[in-house]
Amino acid sequence: MTSDVMAGSWSAAAGFWSTDPEEDTMTLAEQYFAIWNETDAEQRARLIEKTWAPDGTFVDPSFAATGYDELSAIVGTAHGMFPGLRFTVTGTVDEHHDHLRWSWELAAEGQPAVAGGTDVVTVAPDGRIRAVIGFLDFAPAH
Repeated sequence: MTSDVMAGSWSAAAGFWSTDPEEDTMTLAEQYFAIWNETDAEQRARLIEKTWAPDGTFVDPSFAATGYDELSAIVGTAHGMFPGLRFTVTGTVDEHHDHLRWSWELAAEGQPAVAGGTDVVTVAPDGRIRAVIGFLDFAPAH
């Protein structure tokens, strides 16, 4: 552990390690979906580094990625496939040990969702995302 992590504290309510009390207002799920909704590549890269472990992995039926650059690339691809749509968490975030589970939908503001699914997340010891395994409940053909 680095001294920065050791100086911080785990916030079960927030779901991540923090050395900045103001960051405790954003949950790991909120950080995750902020990444998926961020269209600016530089801002998205900053969010990814804050939220994901450097060797973090993402896999779902459509995409697979490892590391910051690949993660940012798949988010950019999703923006190209679904311009103007936003990801939102639905329901509650379930937590046990170092795992989280949340459901999500993809929709335009005020419109029915065009896709939805459930993600199972493994959290690294430093509180960042180590892995996401995504399952699609419904999605358009692509």
